[in-house]
Amino acid sequence: MKPAVVLLSGGLDSATTLAIARSQGYEAYALSFAYGQRHSRELDSAGRVATALGAKNRLVLTLDQDQRRSGPRSDRADMGDDQARPE
Repeated sequence: MKPAVVLLSGGLDSATTLAIARSQGYEAYALSFAYGQRHSRELDSAGRVATALGAKNRLVLTLDQDQRRSGPRSDRADMGDDQARPE
């Protein structure tokens, strides 16, 4: 089986993506992010979806406040589009 990493939020779109990957014979690995959501139900739902659809494994990465602020979106907001982004 070919491996596939599926970003799994617990919503309908990511659940559908996982279902398609599994139906096409991929060994799916589910990846979710805990980024300080207001409710844990998103991650709970992602776990249930991963189990129900036969994901080989599921990993939840926890992002802290500093990591969330230093992502590409915040960098872009701080700089004009014509400026180079730091590496």
